[in-house]
Amino acid sequence: MNRRISLVWILIAIACCWTACKDDVASAGKAVLGEEDEIIVLVDTFPLTSAIDSCDAIISQADSFLLGEIETEYGMLRASVLTQLACPEGFLYPQGAVVDSVCLFMYYSSCVGDKNAPLAINAYLMDKGTFTYSGKYYTDLTIDDYCSRAKPILTNHHIVVASERFDSIMDENGSYIPMMRMRVNDDFMDYFWTMQSFSDQDDFNEQFHGLLIESSFGSSTVLNVSDIALGVYYHFDYSKAGKDTTVYDMKAFYANSEVRTVNHLSYPDRKEWIEKLQQKADSFNYIIAPAGAYTRITFPMARMTDSIMRHMVEVIDGDTIQNKQPYVNKAEVRINVMNVYSGSESAKTRNDWLQPASYMLLIKEESMQRFFDNRELPSDTCALLSALLQGQDSQGEDIYYYTYDLSDFLTNQLRQQTNITELKMLLVPVTVNTGTGTTESVYSSVRQQQTMSATKILSAQNGMKLEIVYSGFALPVIIDD
Repeated sequence: MNRRISLVWILIAIACCWTACKDDVASAGKAVLGEEDEIIVLVDTFPLTSAIDSCDAIISQADSFLLGEIETEYGMLRASVLTQLACPEGFLYPQGAVVDSVCLFMYYSSCVGDKNAPLAINAYLMDKGTFTYSGKYYTDLTIDDYCSRAKPILTNHHIVVASERFDSIMDENGSYIPMMRMRVNDDFMDYFWTMQSFSDQDDFNEQFHGLLIESSFGSSTVLNVSDIALGVYYHFDYSKAGKDTTVYDMKAFYANSEVRTVNHLSYPDRKEWIEKLQQKADSFNYIIAPAGAYTRITFPMARMTDSIMRHMVEVIDGDTIQNKQPYVNKAEVRINVMNVYSGSESAKTRNDWLQPASYMLLIKEESMQRFFDNRELPSDTCALLSALLQGQDSQGEDIYYYTYDLSDFLTNQLRQQTNITELKMLLVPVTVNTGTGTTESVYSSVRQQQTMSATKILSAQNGMKLEIVYSGFALPVIIDD
């Protein structure tokens, strides 16, 4: 049996063209369309609720790593790094080579806290275990499973002051890259020099498990470490044209993407400061990274569905029949940010050290674990992404906010008719990488933020709401021949 779409839509199109030249388009359209074919447009506003939630740890998969200790109004953070090193496959030291020294290098892109406060750093051989390349490691892993701290590798604790540039190098653009250069002790130098042969990276990992790098003094600075390497300095002699020559060289072993590096993060007073923030929840909510403190926003889906769908049905002979298809034209949620610091660097106080996240993800709570485990990208059905935006209010004052358009998201929810009473979504700070598409930049990865940030927002009870503009279109009439 053949099926065809009713000619009603063709008649509507002709009628709309004819009435386009009229002054009162709305009334003319209603005159032409039957009540059952009328396109409705409505506006409604729904209250939201919000609260603070937290998790114990996040997956460690950062491009840079935190190192140090800092105490802010959001508690104390202690950050350490455990890392393997990549072996230069196929490399052999020249015959007769003699080691001169071994140095641990660390480069840091920035710091959080007091740039003039001293930070003492030590490093240890991971003598109890190592990582597998494909393993999933969380930021609260147990350090004692990998390192006993019985084998320190540095001659002395290395003191760092972030504002000083004693070991800095200049890149090709003329900018300084802060660097720490730490000479290892003789015991570790001799141990590392004995590893002259290894078949592949796995073989090297078995011989050398990796390093634990942590701070031992200072509670006002955390470094954002971007690169770690171990440099082996050596010399060898060779004879050329009857003349003996000594050559000095260096070979580097990097902590790069070919091996695993895990950031260990500890918040000793997490419970206390989260409870303190929750006491302010009626006025403000907070999202703290990488502490795993989030804001949960609850959408009243049953109330929204009932309010919208009652305009999409009619009662015929006592039966309720849906005769219109819902479509959400606009559904915007604005998250107002209250703690952006705009003063000078010298005037910063401890309360200004942590600033809002550059990107914030709004994601279904039930989908969060899967989203980050599978390294998914934002979509209209699961997660929405917003950068931190700047605007001005009616008084000309700067305001900062995140904004999310949930129109496609809610349209899908309405049409699925899942009978969800409430929809819970989390605000999660993320780090975003972009690639180049055919016409514009596209997201290549979205990961939970592991640099430090604190985002203070107005709570739902203090001004957060959802305004929806929605339409109802007549369902296509199917006529059987």
